[in-house]
Amino acid sequence: MMDEQSRSVILRCEKISKSFQWVKANQGIDLEVYRGEIHTILGENGAGKSTLMNIIYGIYQPDSGHIIYRGEIADIKCPQDAINLGIGMIHQHFTLVPTLSVLENVILGKTPTHGLFVDYKKAKRIVSELSKSYGLQIDVDSLVGDLPIGIQQKVEILKALYRGADTLIMDEPTAVLTPQETEKLFLSIREMIKLGKTVIFISHKLDEVMEVSDRISILRQGKKFATLSKTKTNKRELARLMVGREVFFQRHQEETETGPVILRVEQISVRDNLGLEKVKGLSLEIYGGEVLGIAGISGNGQKELAEAITGLRRTHYGQIYLQKQNITHSSPARIRGLGVAHIPEDRRTQGSILDLNLVDNLIIDRFQRKPFSHFGFLDWKQIHQFARKLLVSYDIKNINEETKADKLSGGNLQRLILARELSSRHQLLVANKPTRGLDVGAIEYVHSQIAAQKKAGVAVLLISEDLNEIFNLCQRIIIMYQGKNMGTVRLEDVSREEIGMMMGGTPLNELKPLLTGKNI
Repeated sequence: MMDEQSRSVILRCEKISKSFQWVKANQGIDLEVYRGEIHTILGENGAGKSTLMNIIYGIYQPDSGHIIYRGEIADIKCPQDAINLGIGMIHQHFTLVPTLSVLENVILGKTPTHGLFVDYKKAKRIVSELSKSYGLQIDVDSLVGDLPIGIQQKVEILKALYRGADTLIMDEPTAVLTPQETEKLFLSIREMIKLGKTVIFISHKLDEVMEVSDRISILRQGKKFATLSKTKTNKRELARLMVGREVFFQRHQEETETGPVILRVEQISVRDNLGLEKVKGLSLEIYGGEVLGIAGISGNGQKELAEAITGLRRTHYGQIYLQKQNITHSSPARIRGLGVAHIPEDRRTQGSILDLNLVDNLIIDRFQRKPFSHFGFLDWKQIHQFARKLLVSYDIKNINEETKADKLSGGNLQRLILARELSSRHQLLVANKPTRGLDVGAIEYVHSQIAAQKKAGVAVLLISEDLNEIFNLCQRIIIMYQGKNMGTVRLEDVSREEIGMMMGGTPLNELKPLLTGKNI
C-alpha cells in the first residue's frame, strides 16, 4: 500500500446531507477515497451507508453538499451520469437477464456496431479480454440463468468494467457467496486494484473488512465517525466505533444436556408459488436444548422449509411432527399455539403488519390472553408496560410505541420481531436469518438470546447464510443445496472449506477423504 501522503484523491464527498421526512440519513459527511485503494464503508443498519452510496451513484440527490470526482465538482443527477464519469455500482440484488448470454448481458445498452448491425465478434473480443485481464474467468457464451450466483456476480462486475468504471461501489457483495466464491471475489478485487481501479466496499462482516480493506470509514447515525487504516485498527475497535460501545465477540458453544426430539421432519417435499419443488425429500430431527443449523446460499429451499414447519406453506408429501403430534398441514395459529416461534426471512411481509403500531405488532399473537385481556376487554396498562419493556430490552431506537411499523428501519423492524417471538411461550424456535440487517452490537445480543433459548431447553432451527453465525451458535448442521441435504455434520468434524464445497453442491460422500474415520 502506498504512503497516504503520496496518494491522489479520486472521489471526495464534502458536507453531504440527506433527509427523508424527519430521518436524517446523512449529516454533513466528508469522505475521501484514494485512487487505487479498497475503501470500506462500515456501519450498523440505518447508519447511512446505502444512502451515501446512492447519492454518489445518482439514485438520490443530496439536500446539501457536493461530490468532487477527479478534481472537479460532479453533477450526478442519475446513474447514467455516474457511469459517464466512470463510477459503477454492483448492487446486492443483481440486474441480469437470465435468458440472455453473458455477452448479451454485458453489452446490453452499449453494443458495438458494424453499420446497422451489432458487431458481436468485436463485442466478444472486448468482453473476453476484459474477463481475462481482471481474472474473472467467465465463458461469455454461457446463459446467465445457468450460472451459479458467484459467477453471476462476476458478470455484474464485468458489465460495470465494460462501461468504463474506474471506481466500483460494491454493496454487500459477499452476502450470497460461499466461502470459496468469496475468496475468488477478493482475488478479482485485488486484480482490479493492481490494474488501477478503485473499489468502495460496503460490508458488515468484520472478518472480511479486515481481510480486504486498505482503509475503513465508519458511519454511525448518519455521521462519519472515523477513517482508519486497516493496519492501525482491529475488529474490536471497529465494532466499538460502529455501535458506540464495547462489543464482546463470544462463541456460544457450551455443551448442554439435550432433551427429547422436539421436531421431526420426515422426507418432506415442498413447492414454491410457481409449483417448482424447492425442498426434495428432506429429513431432520432437533432435540430440546440444541441449535441445529441450516447452512446454504439463499434460494436453495431454506425459506420453503421454514414455512412448511410453521404452517405457512403446505408440504407436497412427507410428515412433520412436533414432539409426537403430527402438525403436517396444520394452520399457523395451531402451530403457534403448540409452542412454535418463528422469525421469518421477510420481516416486512411475513414478520410484521406494517400498518399497525409497535404495540399492536408486539401483542398480535397474544392479545386475547391474560394478562392482556380480561373477560374480553383489553388491559391497555398491562399491554403498554409489556411493550415498553420489550422496546427497551431490544434497544429499538428513536421511536415511540405508537409509531407504525412501516416507519422503522430494517434493523429496528427485525428487533421488533425478535422481541415478540422470543418473549412468547415456545418449545421450538424457527429462526430464518435472525440477524440479517443488524449491527454487530445487536448481533451479539441476538446470539446471546439464542444461546439462552438453548440453555432453557428450547429446540432451535437456525437458518443462516453467515458461516460465522453458524459456527458461533451450532454444533450440528445440515447443508442445503437445491432443496437437498448435502450432509449432516458436527462442526468439529468439518472445515469451512468443506462446508463451502457442500454449499456449492458437492455431497458429503463425494468430498475428498478428509473426513475418513470421523464421527458424523
